[in-house]
Amino acid sequence: MTFTFRTLDPLKDAELLHRWVTHPKAAFWMMQDAKLEDVERAYMEIAADEHHHALLGLKDGEPAFLMEKYDPAHRELVGLYEPLPGDVGMHFLTPPTDTPVHGFTRSVITAVMAHLFEDPAVQRVVVEPDIANKAVHALNEAVGFVPSHEIQKPEKKALLSFCTREQFLLATGVAA
Repeated sequence: MTFTFRTLDPLKDAELLHRWVTHPKAAFWMMQDAKLEDVERAYMEIAADEHHHALLGLKDGEPAFLMEKYDPAHRELVGLYEPLPGDVGMHFLTPPTDTPVHGFTRSVITAVMAHLFEDPAVQRVVVEPDIANKAVHALNEAVGFVPSHEIQKPEKKALLSFCTREQFLLATGVAA
């Protein structure tokens, strides 16, 4: 599967995002009770933040998933681990569907990682999924992430994991 990326438009894309993040499938996104205005506000804050960026992944020009990248030295993980130069944090969300495509989510995380590693400054991707999110732990492992340790964030207990460019290449065979 081939995906492209575009910067998320917090107002234009808010209704779509609202459907995605409030769906029961997105429970770990922690926006289940969000109103449309809450989603607009959250993504307007991201759009204004030099250390946090939201992108839509597109398949055939249509929105297919959400990706966020952030600088862990300034957002999400400040004080929870010692960031290295070249670290980038990442979140991704695949939307609910009535017609699941086998391998879609793995294709998405592979594309997200390849996109992040297109930037030569990125040396390592950092993730902090909820400790209970076993499905994403398996996906992370499939693309080369190695769990480090549990951390306590304000909103959740998380599994801090890292993936270097080399680990991604070894796990996927995708040149980054």
